Amino acid sequence: MPVLHVSRHSLFSPRLAAAAAATAVLLALTACGKGAAPGAGGAAPPPPEVGVVVATPTNVGLITELPGRLEASRVSQVRARAAGILLERLFKEGSDVKAGQPLFRIDPAPYAAAQRSAEASLARAEANAAQAKALAERYKPLVAANAVSKQEYDNAVAAQKTAEADVGVSRAALTTAKINMSYAAVTAPISGRIGRALVTEGALVGQNDATELAVIQQIDPMYVNFTQSATDVLRLRRAMEAGQFKRASGPNAASVRVVLEDGTEYALPGRLLFSDLTVDATTGQVTLRAEVPNPKGELLPGLYVRVRLEQAQAANAITVPQQAVTRTQQGDTLTVVEPDGKLSKRTVKISAAQDNQWVVLEGLKAGEQVMVDGFQKLQMMPPGTPVKAVPWKAPAPATPAAAAAAAPAPAAKQ
Repeated sequence: MPVLHVSRHSLFSPRLAAAAAATAVLLALTACGKGAAPGAGGAAPPPPEVGVVVATPTNVGLITELPGRLEASRVSQVRARAAGILLERLFKEGSDVKAGQPLFRIDPAPYAAAQRSAEASLARAEANAAQAKALAERYKPLVAANAVSKQEYDNAVAAQKTAEADVGVSRAALTTAKINMSYAAVTAPISGRIGRALVTEGALVGQNDATELAVIQQIDPMYVNFTQSATDVLRLRRAMEAGQFKRASGPNAASVRVVLEDGTEYALPGRLLFSDLTVDATTGQVTLRAEVPNPKGELLPGLYVRVRLEQAQAANAITVPQQAVTRTQQGDTLTVVEPDGKLSKRTVKISAAQDNQWVVLEGLKAGEQVMVDGFQKLQMMPPGTPVKAVPWKAPAPATPAAAAAAAPAPAAKQ
């Protein structure tokens, strides 16, 4: 800063001293103003960056996730059809058995005796039938020669037919005895996995009713029963009639995926078998059933699961991340970044969510940039501030190691 030199003579002149002081202040302000000039002419800050996705129409499968429960495709209760003492169990509990495989053995002695008695009765009836037949054949030529009366011949023919009927009764009794004898050996009615034995050796079974001995369940394939709201079913049908959706077709039509209790998806897809025609009056739900292959026995009957069902496809639909859509009672909106960087609000019509994304049916055009991230940056900016659109990338899922590192440390014991 310049320094003003004043002579000793000027100190005795007040007017000259005031003028000198004013000149010094002016020079100081001029010097300071020149030093501050470069800062005032600096460049404007760059526009804030926001993450966007480009709207791309495609055919989107309408995935619905519903609660369900697994059920064996075939269930057979093995029961004692013959009364007696259980002598032996012939299978290993929890193992796989084949149809016709012996499972239990009931004391066969009473049934063997009944079978022998039926065989003897049949032999006696056959002997009587043979004798009656011979008598009728002997009377036949004699009645023609009037050697015997017509009445005697008719009695002989009737006795022959009665004897033949007794043979039929005896044969039926022998068949019944053989069936009862076969019931003493309890076999598997179907192939599948057998559970624990419900009775032990020495127990009296089948005395008054058919005692349940074990349960066999066929678990390959498995059935999964699930329910869907009747309102959702009607809404989907109306949307199909309006042309918004089309029924899923092709080899993967109505494909079914099973989500286990731990959140993992079962590897093999299933297929929808049927949907019930009746709505449950108490819950307003419609029951559906799907068939899922289970070759390794990983799925167990009675397990609660989630079912992902593709019932229809939306043609030329656009999917956007759920965080890009604001849902209110007035409607669903999202923000579009125009080519000049300006932001504009759009009211859209969305459908069901799929993989953390909304399916947009109306209100968005192909090629438009939908703002997904960066809303916090605009809170401190004046309205109408232009932005710079950059491609948005979905965050990577947290690994178990990262989740463990982010978890708070346990408190130290006192």
